Amino acid sequence: MQIGIVSTGVYLPETYVTGAEIARLAGIPEQVVEEKMGIRKKPVPGPEDHTCEMGIKAAKRALEKATLDPLDIDLVIYIGEEYKEYPLWTAGIKLQEEIGARNAWAFDTALRCGTTVMALKLAKGIMLSDPAINTVLLAGGYRNGDFIDYQNPRTRFMYNLGAGGGAIILQKGHGRNVLLETEMITDGSFSEDVVVVAGGTKNPISVESLERGLYQLDVLDPKGMKERLEQKSMDNFLKVIRRSVGKSGFDEKDIAYVGMLHMKRSAHDHVLRELGLTEENSIYLEDYGHMGQIDQILSLELAEKAGMLKDGDVAVLVSAGIGYAWGATTIVWGKGVL
Repeated sequence: MQIGIVSTGVYLPETYVTGAEIARLAGIPEQVVEEKMGIRKKPVPGPEDHTCEMGIKAAKRALEKATLDPLDIDLVIYIGEEYKEYPLWTAGIKLQEEIGARNAWAFDTALRCGTTVMALKLAKGIMLSDPAINTVLLAGGYRNGDFIDYQNPRTRFMYNLGAGGGAIILQKGHGRNVLLETEMITDGSFSEDVVVVAGGTKNPISVESLERGLYQLDVLDPKGMKERLEQKSMDNFLKVIRRSVGKSGFDEKDIAYVGMLHMKRSAHDHVLRELGLTEENSIYLEDYGHMGQIDQILSLELAEKAGMLKDGDVAVLVSAGIGYAWGATTIVWGKGVL
């Protein structure tokens, strides 16, 4: 039974911060931000751009594009960040209510920036195992840029964090944009390297923790993380792509498009070179920054609008998330031959 992508939806805040502004805030050269980090600008949330709310807006756009009645949705999976409107809250149920999917049931799932790729695998498994679930909506928002202190050099690799919402609608028996196999790798040796120190049971919120800025993202062992991550990151990134494509019955030479998360320009280019691809086979998100798990949805939608995807193209969505997690999903775009 084929499961295909019916539509996608993206919501972006109207307000942006430029690479030049980030350089000024961080006290580093503008050239470093724009060329090395690859940030020309990135969206930042406005007063009403709450995490789940951005997912709701993206979901409504996906439904409109699909001309789909929300009552036909059987399951809603929230793929947005845990940082949202309330600290303890099931956002998927709110999203379900706001879009009118009253015949569905909902839950939240999370794997940091790897959430969308992981959730595609999860949704496919649920759909294949349950005959009552035919249409699934994945949606959520991201605004972890709120946790960034531009004066903290330990978090420099996260200066690209932005804000936005994304949604994907999957349907059983949909013969277009067919979802194939997903490959995931997680490595717990990085699990406590990047955290927001205050706010959990180890370090509850207090006046002291707020004054010390412990409510922001930080890297607890920057030297150790860099040494360990450099040995594994690109290898695992490429490994999940190749395994996903191979499990789907293709070879890496068949890849026509790679929907990548935003990362420094040299890393993006390295992945393409290793796969024998060029900049024509991907979109570098230098005008959007990194919106976590929304990046893959955004990349896919931008590629579709730009006419970069044609019937039968093998597209791969790939992610890497703090924790550390790597994931890739293969899709045959349009009306492909399987």
